[in-house]
Amino acid sequence: MNKIALLGALALSVASSFSHASQDSLRIGIEAAYPPFAFKTPDGAISGFDYDIGQALCAEMQVKCQWVEQEFDGLIPSLKVRKVDAVLSSMSITEDRLKSVDFSKKYYHTPGKLAMKEGSQINDPLVDLKGKKVGVQRASTYDRYASDKFEKAGIEVVRYASQNEAFLDLASGRLDATLADIVNIDEGFIKTDTGKGFALVGPDFNDPQYFGRGAGIAVRKGDEANAARISAAIDAIRSNGKYQEVQAKYFDYDIYGQ
Repeated sequence: MNKIALLGALALSVASSFSHASQDSLRIGIEAAYPPFAFKTPDGAISGFDYDIGQALCAEMQVKCQWVEQEFDGLIPSLKVRKVDAVLSSMSITEDRLKSVDFSKKYYHTPGKLAMKEGSQINDPLVDLKGKKVGVQRASTYDRYASDKFEKAGIEVVRYASQNEAFLDLASGRLDATLADIVNIDEGFIKTDTGKGFALVGPDFNDPQYFGRGAGIAVRKGDEANAARISAAIDAIRSNGKYQEVQAKYFDYDIYGQ
């Protein structure tokens, strides 16, 4: 074999090995500070509903999950520069995000809610929260909603890198309220020792213009192959009972939504 033919064969072999590796693994971005969807166990491992669903989806697709942990507001940028192949981190499917990434079908859908001290009465948030401090997670759908609605109504919006930081400031009295996913507030705050004396208050926040059509798994714009196979895997684990098995570990109700 001459040198040109040999180099060509080696190039094909390398390309084939990269292609094979990409088919056998999926790099998934996740923020592990959003219980009960994603959190760290005492030994430093990632756990939670999002993580377990991801593991079930990878098993269904016969690929290995390679988890890449980072803060929420860095997940889409990492996807765009190909540090990850997908984002599975309770990310809502919104028209704004669809301008820059594509999504699988939803894998759950829950409304937003306010958390405040027990006994607080909120009928019209834009009126009743005027002059108060409301915490949101930076770059979340709640941040976008609060920026458009709350700030214009005279409500001070305080942004945090993680929702857990907002919970801590609410508990310490540095916030009057926080706006977040109802399940995250209930399971990750109110039912914990830190959240004693706090409650879910006011109306549900579910305007699809801001909060989308449920949480989906983000892929790069135009990555139809991964979007399709992940969506098919979601259908499969809901049909074979694996989704319900994972859900039962964390919730005693159906969070898939309508």
